[in-house]
Amino acid sequence: MSAPVHAVVADLRDRIRQFDGCASRARAVLPFRVPEIDERLPGGGLALASLHEVCGGGNDAVEGAAAMLFAAGIAARTRGQVLWCLTRPDLFAPALAQAGLAPGRVIYVEADDEKSLLLCFEEGLRHGGLGAVVAEVARLSMTASRRLQLAAEAGGTLGIALRRFRHRREAGAFMLPSAAVTRWQVSVVPSAPLPVPGVGRARWLLELTRCRAGEAAEFEVEASDVEGRIAFSPRLADRSPEAGAWRRGAAG
Repeated sequence: MSAPVHAVVADLRDRIRQFDGCASRARAVLPFRVPEIDERLPGGGLALASLHEVCGGGNDAVEGAAAMLFAAGIAARTRGQVLWCLTRPDLFAPALAQAGLAPGRVIYVEADDEKSLLLCFEEGLRHGGLGAVVAEVARLSMTASRRLQLAAEAGGTLGIALRRFRHRREAGAFMLPSAAVTRWQVSVVPSAPLPVPGVGRARWLLELTRCRAGEAAEFEVEASDVEGRIAFSPRLADRSPEAGAWRRGAAG
């Protein structure tokens, strides 16, 4: 093989390796290690180089806190520092630690408004050196979500849009179209009974209301532990879409 031809072949091989690397990164997932949930997600887990949305199932602070802990547990199971963007300085760091996200892993960015916050969110995703980026947002247009999804793909970073609404009338915006790969709602349900007086491990109803290339589903789980892991509780798993008037239904 002549030298020019050899150089062309070597260049092609390098390009193929680059493409293979991008494809592998795009296929990388973060499993919950809960088979009942992972089998419902394409690839067996949350796509890492992607945008995901999380919201409380109601409009009160309790379910908003549950959504925050669910997001923290996901971020805790990634590798590297976690960038957490917010506009309200009311985040309780010890609660994040209880969900597995140690204070030393979190970099906090407090923005003046949501426009600035979305810019920080996008830059964090594009950086490529973070384990995850979480941003507390109320409004998220289709255009903004597309930019964030592209940034997550470019940086190979998991992004979580934690939807926090200042007013009840804003809550309906969560069901508007979005480029997020998955969309989750977290509701608080009674904890497991104990053989002695006391409060058992918190339980959540997770509603997967949107899953690209997948189907809507819901699961009752035990809340994130100190390693960021949830545990499956079979009592309300796999209920039909018709079960319960509160059912939100699939979007996209």
